[in-house]
Amino acid sequence: MKHRVAGRKLGRTSAHRLALLRNLATALIERERIKTTLPKAKELRRFAEKLVTLAKKETLHARRRALRQIRDRRVVAKLFDTLSARYGQRPGGYTRIIKLGPRRGDNAELALIEFVGAESVSPAASDEGAVEGVEQGAEAAKSAGKGARRVGRVAKTGARTGAGAKAKSGAARAPKKAARAKPVKAAATATKKTTKKVGRAPSSKKKA
Repeated sequence: MKHRVAGRKLGRTSAHRLALLRNLATALIERERIKTTLPKAKELRRFAEKLVTLAKKETLHARRRALRQIRDRRVVAKLFDTLSARYGQRPGGYTRIIKLGPRRGDNAELALIEFVGAESVSPAASDEGAVEGVEQGAEAAKSAGKGARRVGRVAKTGARTGAGAKAKSGAARAPKKAARAKPVKAAATATKKTTKKVGRAPSSKKKA
């Protein structure tokens, strides 16, 4: 019997699962809209809405309790100053989940979770245009790394091409110089021998 067993394990230990929910809640409060898998979004909704309800108390003890879960003070300040004022008259249901369909690769069901009232981006945004929350920074770093590697490859290829061209041009010039130098030297030697032979006068002395 499944009594007093609530929530999804998400294939993680309890400590790992809590760290995951804290990170997702931090990203959700900071950006007010993130994209993740559907099971994570459903678990995140329970976690994040409890934090908003806690922020509506606006006491020092409530702030300290929120700081146990959200370790970023700027995010906690936004939670207590902005979100608590926005949902002051709302009894619950601060977030909504929009299904985005399966993900290419592993076919995982994706979902967009956002705070109600954060309509700066269209709720019917496509999978590519949606804000990807925590994954956005990793993708930007990866693209920057690809650009740096591409520039490095181009520079390296250019250097190799330049060095190869210089080596080839030098190697092509050397035989030509040698070919030119040899005939000149041979011609000079032949001229010198001819001059010596021509310059000798026949001896007029007769043997007795």
